Amino acid sequence: MELTAVGVDVAKRVFQLHWVEPETGEIVSKQIKRSAFLEHFANRAPCLVGMEACGSAQHWARRLIEMGHKVRLMPGKAVKAFVSGNKNDVADARAIWTAVQQSSVKSVAVKSEAQQAVLALHRMRQQLIKFRTMQSNGLRGLLTEYGEVMAVGRSALNKAIADVLARLSERLPAVLVNTLREQWSRLGELDVQIAEIERRLSAWMKEDKACRRLAEIPGVGLLTATAAVATMGDAKAFKSGREFAAWLGLVPGQVGTGGKVRLLGISKRGDTYLRTLLIHGARAVLTHAKAPAPWIEHISKRRPPNVVTVALANKMARTIWALLAHDRSYEQNYVSVKPS
Repeated sequence: MELTAVGVDVAKRVFQLHWVEPETGEIVSKQIKRSAFLEHFANRAPCLVGMEACGSAQHWARRLIEMGHKVRLMPGKAVKAFVSGNKNDVADARAIWTAVQQSSVKSVAVKSEAQQAVLALHRMRQQLIKFRTMQSNGLRGLLTEYGEVMAVGRSALNKAIADVLARLSERLPAVLVNTLREQWSRLGELDVQIAEIERRLSAWMKEDKACRRLAEIPGVGLLTATAAVATMGDAKAFKSGREFAAWLGLVPGQVGTGGKVRLLGISKRGDTYLRTLLIHGARAVLTHAKAPAPWIEHISKRRPPNVVTVALANKMARTIWALLAHDRSYEQNYVSVKPS
Protein backbone atom coordinates (compact mmCIF):
# COMPACT_ATOMS: atom_id res chain seq x y z
CA MET A 1 0.00 0.00 0.00
CA GLU A 2 1.36 3.41 -0.97
CA LEU A 3 1.57 5.70 2.05
CA THR A 4 0.20 9.24 1.92
CA ALA A 5 3.05 11.75 2.21
CA VAL A 6 2.62 14.47 4.85
CA GLY A 7 4.98 17.41 5.28
CA VAL A 8 5.24 18.75 8.84
CA ASP A 9 6.87 22.05 9.75
CA VAL A 10 7.67 21.69 13.46
CA ALA A 11 7.46 24.69 15.80
CA LYS A 12 7.06 25.42 19.50
CA ARG A 13 3.29 25.88 19.60
CA VAL A 14 1.74 25.63 16.12
CA PHE A 15 2.65 22.97 13.53
CA GLN A 16 1.96 23.40 9.80
CA LEU A 17 0.91 20.30 7.81
CA HIS A 18 0.73 19.81 4.03
CA TRP A 19 -0.56 16.80 2.11
CA VAL A 20 -2.66 15.78 -0.90
CA GLU A 21 -5.76 13.67 -0.35
CA PRO A 22 -5.24 10.46 -2.38
CA GLU A 23 -8.95 9.98 -3.19
CA THR A 24 -9.86 13.50 -4.31
CA GLY A 25 -6.50 15.09 -5.13
CA GLU A 26 -7.35 18.01 -2.83
CA ILE A 27 -4.34 19.95 -1.56
CA VAL A 28 -4.59 20.38 2.22
CA SER A 29 -2.62 22.97 4.17
CA LYS A 30 -3.52 22.88 7.85
CA GLN A 31 -2.34 24.40 11.12
CA ILE A 32 -2.45 22.23 14.25
CA LYS A 33 -1.62 23.18 17.80
CA ARG A 34 1.13 21.26 19.55
CA SER A 35 -1.30 19.66 22.02
CA ALA A 36 -3.44 18.22 19.19
CA PHE A 37 -0.59 17.07 16.92
CA LEU A 38 -0.41 13.42 18.03
CA GLU A 39 -4.19 13.18 18.25
CA HIS A 40 -4.42 14.15 14.56
CA PHE A 41 -2.11 11.30 13.50
CA ALA A 42 -3.66 8.80 15.91
CA ASN A 43 -6.85 8.98 13.85
CA ARG A 44 -5.16 8.57 10.46
CA ALA A 45 -4.08 5.58 8.43
CA PRO A 46 -0.29 5.01 8.31
CA CYS A 47 1.44 7.91 6.53
CA LEU A 48 4.90 8.83 5.32
CA VAL A 49 5.67 11.83 7.56
CA GLY A 50 8.49 14.16 6.59
CA MET A 51 10.12 16.61 9.01
CA GLU A 52 13.26 18.69 9.15
CA ALA A 53 15.88 17.31 11.55
CA CYS A 54 15.55 20.24 13.96
CA GLY A 55 14.83 20.71 17.65
CA SER A 56 12.25 18.24 19.06
CA ALA A 57 11.98 16.40 15.69
CA GLN A 58 13.51 13.23 17.16
CA HIS A 59 10.87 13.16 19.91
CA TRP A 60 7.96 13.55 17.48
CA ALA A 61 9.50 10.97 15.13
CA ARG A 62 9.64 8.37 17.91
CA ARG A 63 6.04 9.04 18.91
CA LEU A 64 4.77 8.83 15.32
CA ILE A 65 6.67 5.57 14.71
CA GLU A 66 5.00 4.10 17.81
CA MET A 67 1.64 4.88 16.13
CA GLY A 68 2.63 2.93 13.02
CA HIS A 69 3.62 5.81 10.75
CA LYS A 70 6.83 5.94 8.71
CA VAL A 71 8.98 8.99 9.46
CA ARG A 72 11.79 10.58 7.45
CA LEU A 73 13.92 13.25 9.09
CA MET A 74 15.78 15.37 6.55
CA PRO A 75 18.54 17.98 6.88
CA GLY A 76 17.24 21.54 6.63
CA LYS A 77 19.76 22.28 3.88
CA ALA A 78 18.25 19.55 1.70
CA VAL A 79 14.70 20.83 2.26
CA LYS A 80 15.63 24.45 1.54
CA ALA A 81 16.16 23.62 -2.15
CA PHE A 82 12.43 22.91 -2.50
CA VAL A 83 11.19 26.17 -0.94
CA SER A 84 9.55 28.38 -3.57
CA GLY A 85 8.43 31.96 -3.09
CA ASN A 86 8.55 33.67 0.28
CA LYS A 87 9.69 31.63 3.26
CA ASN A 88 6.90 30.98 5.75
CA ASP A 89 5.35 28.03 7.55
CA VAL A 90 3.08 27.12 4.65
CA ALA A 91 5.93 27.21 2.11
CA ASP A 92 8.19 25.22 4.45
CA ALA A 93 5.58 22.48 4.98
CA ARG A 94 5.02 22.28 1.21
CA ALA A 95 8.80 22.02 0.63
CA ILE A 96 9.08 19.25 3.24
CA TRP A 97 6.20 17.39 1.57
CA THR A 98 8.04 17.61 -1.77
CA ALA A 99 11.42 16.62 -0.31
CA VAL A 100 10.12 13.58 1.59
CA GLN A 101 9.06 12.01 -1.71
CA GLN A 102 12.50 12.44 -3.33
CA SER A 103 14.69 9.36 -3.18
CA SER A 104 17.81 11.51 -3.63
CA VAL A 105 17.28 13.34 -0.32
CA LYS A 106 19.19 11.58 2.45
CA SER A 107 17.45 10.89 5.74
CA VAL A 108 18.70 11.35 9.28
CA ALA A 109 18.39 8.26 11.47
CA VAL A 110 15.80 8.39 14.25
CA LYS A 111 17.61 7.96 17.56
CA SER A 112 16.38 6.19 20.66
CA GLU A 113 15.92 8.08 23.91
CA ALA A 114 19.02 6.36 25.35
CA GLN A 115 21.13 7.51 22.41
CA GLN A 116 19.85 11.05 22.76
CA ALA A 117 20.62 10.94 26.47
CA VAL A 118 24.26 10.14 25.72
CA LEU A 119 24.40 12.94 23.16
CA ALA A 120 22.98 15.31 25.77
CA LEU A 121 25.83 14.37 28.12
CA HIS A 122 28.33 15.12 25.35
CA ARG A 123 26.74 18.49 24.64
CA MET A 124 26.74 19.48 28.30
CA ARG A 125 30.36 18.40 28.70
CA GLN A 126 31.32 20.42 25.64
CA GLN A 127 29.52 23.46 27.04
CA LEU A 128 31.28 23.14 30.41
CA ILE A 129 34.64 22.99 28.66
CA LYS A 130 33.78 26.22 26.84
CA PHE A 131 32.81 27.83 30.15
CA ARG A 132 36.11 26.69 31.67
CA THR A 133 38.11 28.11 28.80
CA MET A 134 36.23 31.41 29.00
CA GLN A 135 36.75 31.55 32.76
CA SER A 136 40.48 30.92 32.43
CA ASN A 137 40.92 33.49 29.66
CA GLY A 138 38.86 36.04 31.60
CA LEU A 139 41.10 35.64 34.66
CA ARG A 140 44.25 36.02 32.57
CA GLY A 141 42.87 39.16 30.90
CA LEU A 142 41.95 40.79 34.22
CA LEU A 143 45.32 40.01 35.81
CA THR A 144 47.15 41.37 32.78
CA GLU A 145 45.62 44.78 33.57
CA TYR A 146 47.68 44.77 36.77
CA GLY A 147 50.94 43.65 35.16
CA GLU A 148 50.63 39.94 35.97
CA VAL A 149 51.25 37.69 32.97
CA MET A 150 51.43 33.89 33.32
CA ALA A 151 52.68 31.15 31.03
CA VAL A 152 50.31 29.45 28.60
CA GLY A 153 48.31 26.46 29.82
CA ARG A 154 46.07 25.48 32.69
CA SER A 155 48.85 23.92 34.77
CA ALA A 156 50.89 27.13 34.55
CA LEU A 157 47.84 29.11 35.69
CA ASN A 158 47.25 26.85 38.69
CA LYS A 159 50.91 27.02 39.63
CA ALA A 160 51.26 30.80 39.48
CA ILE A 161 47.91 32.28 40.43
CA ALA A 162 48.23 31.79 44.21
CA ASP A 163 51.42 33.87 44.33
CA VAL A 164 49.91 36.42 41.92
CA LEU A 165 46.86 36.95 44.12
CA ALA A 166 49.07 37.21 47.21
CA ARG A 167 51.08 39.99 45.58
CA LEU A 168 47.99 41.82 44.37
CA SER A 169 46.36 41.68 47.80
CA GLU A 170 49.05 44.08 49.07
CA ARG A 171 48.02 46.88 46.71
CA LEU A 172 44.45 46.19 45.46
CA PRO A 173 41.09 46.31 47.26
CA ALA A 174 40.14 43.13 49.08
CA VAL A 175 36.78 42.99 47.28
CA LEU A 176 38.56 42.53 43.94
CA VAL A 177 41.14 40.02 45.16
CA ASN A 178 38.48 37.92 46.90
CA THR A 179 36.34 37.92 43.75
CA LEU A 180 39.31 36.84 41.63
CA ARG A 181 39.98 34.04 44.10
CA GLU A 182 36.35 32.91 43.81
CA GLN A 183 36.58 32.88 40.02
CA TRP A 184 39.71 30.76 40.22
CA SER A 185 37.98 28.26 42.54
CA ARG A 186 35.13 28.04 40.02
CA LEU A 187 37.58 26.47 37.56
CA GLY A 188 37.97 23.58 39.98
CA GLU A 189 34.20 23.21 40.23
CA LEU A 190 33.97 22.98 36.45
CA ASP A 191 36.71 20.32 36.47
CA VAL A 192 34.66 18.25 38.90
CA GLN A 193 31.50 18.57 36.80
CA ILE A 194 33.32 17.55 33.61
CA ALA A 195 34.93 14.56 35.34
CA GLU A 196 31.52 13.46 36.65
CA ILE A 197 30.01 13.50 33.15
CA GLU A 198 32.96 11.48 31.85
CA ARG A 199 32.45 8.97 34.68
CA ARG A 200 28.79 8.55 33.66
CA LEU A 201 29.77 8.11 30.01
CA SER A 202 32.30 5.47 31.06
CA ALA A 203 29.64 3.60 33.03
CA TRP A 204 27.31 3.66 30.01
CA MET A 205 30.08 2.39 27.72
CA LYS A 206 30.72 -0.59 30.01
CA GLU A 207 27.07 -1.58 29.65
CA ASP A 208 26.88 -1.05 25.87
CA LYS A 209 28.33 -3.80 23.71
CA ALA A 210 28.67 -1.61 20.59
CA CYS A 211 30.72 1.01 22.46
CA ARG A 212 33.06 -1.63 23.85
CA ARG A 213 33.69 -2.97 20.35
CA LEU A 214 34.45 0.50 18.97
CA ALA A 215 36.85 1.25 21.84
CA GLU A 216 39.13 -1.52 20.52
CA ILE A 217 39.89 0.55 17.39
CA PRO A 218 43.21 2.44 17.73
CA GLY A 219 42.45 6.14 18.20
CA VAL A 220 38.88 5.54 19.44
CA GLY A 221 38.42 6.16 23.15
CA LEU A 222 35.59 6.84 25.56
CA LEU A 223 34.33 10.04 23.96
CA THR A 224 34.58 8.91 20.33
CA ALA A 225 33.00 5.49 20.94
CA THR A 226 29.99 6.81 22.87
CA ALA A 227 29.49 9.78 20.55
CA ALA A 228 29.69 7.59 17.43
CA VAL A 229 27.09 5.08 18.64
CA ALA A 230 24.72 7.82 19.81
CA THR A 231 25.14 10.06 16.75
CA MET A 232 24.83 7.34 14.13
CA GLY A 233 21.56 5.93 15.42
CA ASP A 234 21.01 2.92 13.16
CA ALA A 235 24.21 2.07 11.28
CA LYS A 236 22.21 0.44 8.48
CA ALA A 237 20.74 3.83 7.62
CA PHE A 238 24.02 4.29 5.70
CA LYS A 239 24.67 2.10 2.66
CA SER A 240 28.42 1.92 3.21
CA GLY A 241 31.28 3.14 5.33
CA ARG A 242 32.12 5.72 2.70
CA GLU A 243 28.63 7.17 2.93
CA PHE A 244 29.05 7.47 6.70
CA ALA A 245 32.44 9.17 6.25
CA ALA A 246 30.89 11.53 3.69
CA TRP A 247 28.05 12.29 6.14
CA LEU A 248 30.71 13.34 8.66
CA GLY A 249 32.41 15.58 6.09
CA LEU A 250 35.62 13.52 5.93
CA VAL A 251 35.69 13.09 2.14
CA PRO A 252 36.84 15.64 -0.46
CA GLY A 253 34.38 18.17 -1.81
CA GLN A 254 33.96 18.13 -5.58
CA VAL A 255 33.63 20.78 -8.26
CA GLY A 256 32.95 19.48 -11.74
CA THR A 257 31.66 20.59 -15.10
CA GLY A 258 32.02 19.34 -18.65
CA GLY A 259 33.13 15.93 -17.50
CA LYS A 260 36.06 17.31 -15.48
CA VAL A 261 35.95 16.80 -11.71
CA ARG A 262 38.28 18.65 -9.35
CA LEU A 263 38.68 17.41 -5.78
CA LEU A 264 38.91 20.00 -3.01
CA GLY A 265 39.57 19.76 0.72
CA ILE A 266 37.23 17.81 2.98
CA SER A 267 33.64 19.00 2.78
CA LYS A 268 33.24 19.50 6.59
CA ARG A 269 29.55 18.66 6.33
CA GLY A 270 27.70 16.81 9.04
CA ASP A 271 28.49 16.50 12.73
CA THR A 272 31.43 18.77 13.62
CA TYR A 273 31.83 17.30 17.10
CA LEU A 274 32.26 13.67 16.02
CA ARG A 275 34.48 14.65 13.09
CA THR A 276 36.74 16.59 15.47
CA LEU A 277 37.01 13.61 17.84
CA LEU A 278 37.97 11.29 14.98
CA ILE A 279 40.64 13.67 13.70
CA HIS A 280 42.11 14.14 17.18
CA GLY A 281 42.12 10.36 17.65
CA ALA A 282 43.86 9.86 14.31
CA ARG A 283 46.47 12.49 15.23
CA ALA A 284 47.14 10.66 18.52
CA VAL A 285 47.65 7.38 16.66
CA LEU A 286 50.11 8.95 14.21
CA THR A 287 52.00 10.62 17.06
CA HIS A 288 52.32 7.63 19.37
CA ALA A 289 52.21 4.59 17.06
CA LYS A 290 55.48 2.62 17.25
CA ALA A 291 54.86 0.77 13.99
CA PRO A 292 52.33 2.59 11.75
CA ALA A 293 50.52 0.63 9.07
CA PRO A 294 52.31 0.33 5.68
CA TRP A 295 49.67 2.41 3.89
CA ILE A 296 50.22 5.23 6.39
CA GLU A 297 53.97 5.18 5.77
CA HIS A 298 53.35 5.19 2.02
CA ILE A 299 50.95 8.15 2.07
CA SER A 300 53.15 10.06 4.55
CA LYS A 301 55.95 10.19 1.97
CA ARG A 302 53.86 12.10 -0.56
CA ARG A 303 51.22 14.02 1.41
CA PRO A 304 51.30 16.66 4.22
CA PRO A 305 50.76 15.51 7.86
CA ASN A 306 47.25 16.99 8.13
CA VAL A 307 46.13 15.15 4.99
CA VAL A 308 47.47 11.89 6.44
CA THR A 309 45.62 12.58 9.69
CA VAL A 310 42.30 13.12 7.91
CA ALA A 311 42.87 10.02 5.77
CA LEU A 312 43.30 7.93 8.92
CA ALA A 313 40.20 9.56 10.47
CA ASN A 314 38.28 8.61 7.31
CA LYS A 315 39.44 5.02 7.68
CA MET A 316 38.44 5.02 11.35
CA ALA A 317 34.95 6.24 10.42
CA ARG A 318 34.57 3.46 7.86
CA THR A 319 35.75 0.90 10.40
CA ILE A 320 33.23 2.18 12.95
CA TRP A 321 30.41 1.78 10.42
CA ALA A 322 31.56 -1.74 9.45
CA LEU A 323 31.67 -2.95 13.06
CA LEU A 324 28.23 -1.57 13.86
CA ALA A 325 26.50 -2.46 10.58
CA HIS A 326 27.82 -6.04 10.48
CA ASP A 327 27.92 -6.64 14.26
CA ARG A 328 31.60 -7.58 14.23
CA SER A 329 34.54 -7.15 16.59
CA TYR A 330 37.66 -5.24 15.62
CA GLU A 331 40.45 -7.27 13.96
CA GLN A 332 43.71 -5.43 13.39
CA ASN A 333 44.79 -7.26 10.22
CA TYR A 334 41.33 -7.83 8.76
CA VAL A 335 41.10 -7.64 4.96
CA SER A 336 37.70 -6.99 3.47
CA VAL A 337 36.69 -9.08 0.46
CA LYS A 338 34.09 -8.12 -2.13
CA PRO A 339 31.10 -10.48 -2.06
CA SER A 340 31.01 -12.73 -5.11
